Amino acid sequence: MKIRKLLALSMTAVMTASFAVCGVNAEEGGVAKEDVKVGVIYIGDENEGYTAAHMAGIDEMQEALGLEDSQIIEKTLIGEDEGCADAAYDLADQGCQIVFANSFGHETYMLEAAAEYPDVQFCHATGYQAAMSGLSNMHNYFTSVYESRYVSGVVAGMKLNEMVEDGTITADQLKIGYVGAYPYAEVISGYTSFFLGARSVCPDATMEVKYTNSWASFDLEKECAEALIADGCVLISQHADTTGAPTACEAAGVPVVGYNISMIETAPTQALTSASINWGPYYTYAVQSVMDGTPIDTDWCKGYADGADKITELNTAAIAEGTEEKVAEVEAAIIDGSLKVFDTSTFTVDGETVETYEKNGIEYISDGYFHESEFGSAPAFDLAIDGITSITE
Repeated sequence: MKIRKLLALSMTAVMTASFAVCGVNAEEGGVAKEDVKVGVIYIGDENEGYTAAHMAGIDEMQEALGLEDSQIIEKTLIGEDEGCADAAYDLADQGCQIVFANSFGHETYMLEAAAEYPDVQFCHATGYQAAMSGLSNMHNYFTSVYESRYVSGVVAGMKLNEMVEDGTITADQLKIGYVGAYPYAEVISGYTSFFLGARSVCPDATMEVKYTNSWASFDLEKECAEALIADGCVLISQHADTTGAPTACEAAGVPVVGYNISMIETAPTQALTSASINWGPYYTYAVQSVMDGTPIDTDWCKGYADGADKITELNTAAIAEGTEEKVAEVEAAIIDGSLKVFDTSTFTVDGETVETYEKNGIEYISDGYFHESEFGSAPAFDLAIDGITSITE
């Protein structure tokens, strides 16, 4: 047995004893509020939008549950390498009963730590391996962010229509550019739902996707946006974590839809809104589960209806007239279930409607739509639909 595991087991025994002293039902595994300690591993820091959104969620959880600052240990700028395992071990050794990690590439190391510390709960955002790991203390979480992507796409489509109407562009110039991080299902699902939202109000729109092969690189994202604009794209969106693309758009006078955080400060005349996630509901739920001694879902995924997805503030200086009313209509339809983002009647692949799609033994299409994030928290949609071209080199 590794020394790390021995330390973990020893710590577990000490914590179990302390729970009994504090009047907590140790048999049920609950933890008194004053004894809870939460560990968080971030790929970035407060200067990077994706991590800033997670930090906001942790803050929401802390306020909701009434925890002290000393009960939350945060580690920033942790790469997708062995440093993540070291960070997870250290948080467990410091007495954290639950540890979160927020980047896709952290998963391997969280799995390793979960095996080493069976009495600590490990929760990983955007991953997919918890269910197949056989580890009861390993969990994946994400949100139905494709819903907020779709809504932000509607905002973009409304802007495209306005640009045609006012003569800024012609009807044959309805080309969107999209700055993607990696050609993963998470990104493909995101840009497809954004495109479907745009095309729901601007049916002649097309889209070109370019990848940076980095989650967060200001320079690469800025260069990618500039290349898309040079290639004739008249509106830009992104699934990448910095302000690089909005910076390029503000300089070029091209409307932009961001990700995670409002980009209005960066692009005051061009930022329309951003697709965003509210991580607070999950962090509150997971830490409350530790306090209550109740199981944490192996896969957790919620959306608009549960307050886990949203778009950021609409920039009234940039959006098209009627956008606010249209957004309210679309959000209501998503919440009541009458609008399915991946309705198969709204897209084709190679000119054909997709009637079946099996992946990893799961049939994702039924009742006329692709059931995204219903069989696992991580996105699964990776179809190359008509109207979108992607450049991977």
